[in-house]
Amino acid sequence: MYLPTLDWIKCQGNQWCNLFTVNLDHPHFDGLEGVYIIWHGGDRPWTVYVGQGVIKDRFAAHRQDPRIRQYAPSGLFVTWAKVDAFHRDGVERFLADRLAPKEGTAHPQALAIAVNLPW
Repeated sequence: MYLPTLDWIKCQGNQWCNLFTVNLDHPHFDGLEGVYIIWHGGDRPWTVYVGQGVIKDRFAAHRQDPRIRQYAPSGLFVTWAKVDAFHRDGVERFLADRLAPKEGTAHPQALAIAVNLPW
């Protein structure tokens, strides 16, 4: 199964958002649920975490998580896309399989739903 193209979000100036500085109080996040990707920059950028849920709540939790914070010296970036609850498990499964995040191994045991990647 393949969903229509996801609208992966960037921040002002068409730049990737920093996990620690993105304004979670912005009205954009009100009621926003979907999937997201956290990755680190540096010489060898890599996906740190793939997840789903209420985006601002998940980002707020990840800001405090030592497993995620350990990658902060390389810069931590985020992007997210609105995905309805019915498809979220499958989309997260696809993203986790494709991006092999360094943290978070408890991804849904669902049939992967292919989506476009943000890059």
